[in-house]
Amino acid sequence: MDLRPDRLLPLSDPARSLGLSLYDTVKDLPIISPHGHTDPRWFAENEAFPDPARLFVTPDHYVFRMLYSQGVPLEGLGVPRADGGPVETDGRTIWRLFAKNVHLLRGTPSRLWLDHSFHHVFGLTERLSEATADAAYDQIADCLARPEFRPRALFERFGIEVLATTESPLDDLRWHRVIRESGWTGRVITAYRPDPVVDPEFEGFAANVVRLGELTGEDTATWDGYLAAHRVRRAYFKEFGATSTDHGHPSARTENLPKEEAARLFAKALAGSCSAEEADAFRGQMLTEMARMSIEDGMVLQIHPGSLRNHSGDIFARFGRDKGFDIPTRTDYVRALRPLLEAHGTDPRLTVIVFTLDETTVSRELAPLAGAYPVLRLGPAWWFFDSPEGMRRFREAATETAGFYNTVGFNDDTRAFCSIPARHDVARRVDCAFLATLVASGRLAEDEAFEVIQDLSYGLVKRAYRL
Repeated sequence: MDLRPDRLLPLSDPARSLGLSLYDTVKDLPIISPHGHTDPRWFAENEAFPDPARLFVTPDHYVFRMLYSQGVPLEGLGVPRADGGPVETDGRTIWRLFAKNVHLLRGTPSRLWLDHSFHHVFGLTERLSEATADAAYDQIADCLARPEFRPRALFERFGIEVLATTESPLDDLRWHRVIRESGWTGRVITAYRPDPVVDPEFEGFAANVVRLGELTGEDTATWDGYLAAHRVRRAYFKEFGATSTDHGHPSARTENLPKEEAARLFAKALAGSCSAEEADAFRGQMLTEMARMSIEDGMVLQIHPGSLRNHSGDIFARFGRDKGFDIPTRTDYVRALRPLLEAHGTDPRLTVIVFTLDETTVSRELAPLAGAYPVLRLGPAWWFFDSPEGMRRFREAATETAGFYNTVGFNDDTRAFCSIPARHDVARRVDCAFLATLVASGRLAEDEAFEVIQDLSYGLVKRAYRL
């Protein structure tokens, strides 16, 4: 297992030495994780993780999607089936299958994250393979049985200052309440993800809206009552630390329709009679409504558009959402965001963080927009592109037009808990390499590089997310 101290840094001096010096100043900074999908129940109950397979393989769609692409069945990797069908439940069997096929991850960011976690968290020194599978399993399993490897202990060991999970408005936030009442000082907060009640194409949308009304005491059969219900739930989420909302829409479309037209569109959505165009328009209207609510309550608005989710109908039917079949699509931002920006793009009370899975838009659309509109910030390279190469491409494409200070540092956006420090380490190394190259080529002063790397690693994310 070759974890070289200078990995991901420039290959030659003087940039290499400067990159190492920059990295030394940020490698131990606290981690701010403002958006992700870890399970708050882990920190509420603080029970031991069950086994290595259920820690590293079963919950990580980065891992199992690659193996599935080479013919490894998801059932064999223990991925739960939505239809209740049988899957492998023995952790060691799952782990052996994973280890036999781990070579498929060569050259991917998943390999970097896994090796970092195996070595730095669990002390492995040999590369995982079919030959080393059982020894690795036993060592990790032995660690997981010890108190210092419980979720809260790892949270503290990883140096996490704050971690945001992501919940639906229909979630009762019980696990966040347990955390808050436990007396533990780790800061685990929530984020408001209203997709199930703002997307007419989300399964069970009308029933979800009814449930939203039951939770809030508002009449969600009416447009005014529906918006009031969102305000009530947002306030509830803020009680559990929420500083942001998040929206995973198929497009970045926004609308600013007259109230009567928006109400008619809402009625069609509830009746299940929206066309695909009308559903997209309704989602776009709700982004603008959420921006207005953010002006009122101070929550940051995140937009994660551009994924054609659940591309395989078969996988969705058998395994449900988030099983590796969400595929990037071409995404427009210039025209799509204009209605929201025309309405609120210069309001100092609003922050909108926009992500993309369409790299072609960073230099052409997003960086020019963020370099002009005060409300806009660019989210970091995301999902398929939070690789070393993707992060470098993002910096190259964004910095020349938006600078550093219209970006928001890094967030890990993961379900795989042990990958959090690994992902932040990769991001810090890539940013150190980028800054060292700017200095070596005469585009940035050395003292400025040491200031900027502090912001990219810690300051920008804390300010952008109001943490």
